[in-house]
Amino acid sequence: MDKNMSISRLPPPAHYKREFPLSDKAAEYLRSSRNSIRDILEGKDERLMLIVGPCSIHDPQGSGREYAERLASLIPSLSERFFIVMRTFLEKPRTTVGWEGLVSDPFLTGGFDLQAGLAEARKFLLKVLELGVPTTTEFTDPLTPQYLGDLVSWTAVGARSSEAQAYRRMASGLEMPVGFKNGTGGSVQLAVDAIVSASNPHAFFGVSEEEGMILQVRTKGNSSCHLVLRGSLTHGANHGAEAVADAMERLTKAGLPPRLVVDCSHGNSAKDPQRQKEVFRNVLAQRRAGNKGIIGLMLESHLFSGNQKLGDDPSQLQYGISITDPCLEWEETAELLQEAYILWD
Repeated sequence: MDKNMSISRLPPPAHYKREFPLSDKAAEYLRSSRNSIRDILEGKDERLMLIVGPCSIHDPQGSGREYAERLASLIPSLSERFFIVMRTFLEKPRTTVGWEGLVSDPFLTGGFDLQAGLAEARKFLLKVLELGVPTTTEFTDPLTPQYLGDLVSWTAVGARSSEAQAYRRMASGLEMPVGFKNGTGGSVQLAVDAIVSASNPHAFFGVSEEEGMILQVRTKGNSSCHLVLRGSLTHGANHGAEAVADAMERLTKAGLPPRLVVDCSHGNSAKDPQRQKEVFRNVLAQRRAGNKGIIGLMLESHLFSGNQKLGDDPSQLQYGISITDPCLEWEETAELLQEAYILWD
């Protein structure tokens, strides 16, 4: 073995599914939520999908659970016009280094513990589904869906991953709708190309449910893949009417439905949580003006605004504040969604 690595055995996917099984109630809700998202993508459901929640989940039994409970209480009053989904992001891509998410480092110590992380992730996703809240995440490893994919309503392929063949293959076999984000440099075309690729059959490496043996996985293609505009920190925002129109033209030229989601954070707000509200209102106005190709919006929101650094002592973290990207606070989020609901008529 290479001295630069260590290897330990990880239980197979079936182990986690037996330990943390999907209840009949949660399974039915998961199926229903995926179908609702597909109906929105196909124009059968004219509601707007709103993906809201923390940049990442680092405190699943505390602030993560409280956020899910608050969202569950808000959803019924807005469900006539909006289909609301929670950001339950459990893996985090990093440009260089940093905390890589609950799955990799559930104890926030930098020690990495995938076995414990997968258990914590399943427990959290099950809790959210039991509350009647759809779940979303971003898979940063092509094998993660085999452990968690049965608990996710919608997933994203991130800006750093959309161009990679491994993630296009992965998406082609997923049973939920998948949003491909434009590249970190702002390229929308690479995400459009990714959607075309993921819509077609592929074969790739996977692991068996029971034994964890290496398998060949063959897919038929995922017809529910779509575009997510998230802007670029280096090349600017792409949420304006002109940029949205250009993206839809690219989709049409590729033979794809001209439908997309706009991420109000990241490059579209320059990671300023207050600017997310401006982006949200701007894109909502485009939709209200008749652009039904805009099928969803995404907000990064937590219990309290801003973010904080993860230091050496996790016990010193402030409750309900993001440890990754800065977020809009809950009260402002709820007010923004209620404002949008009133304006929808």
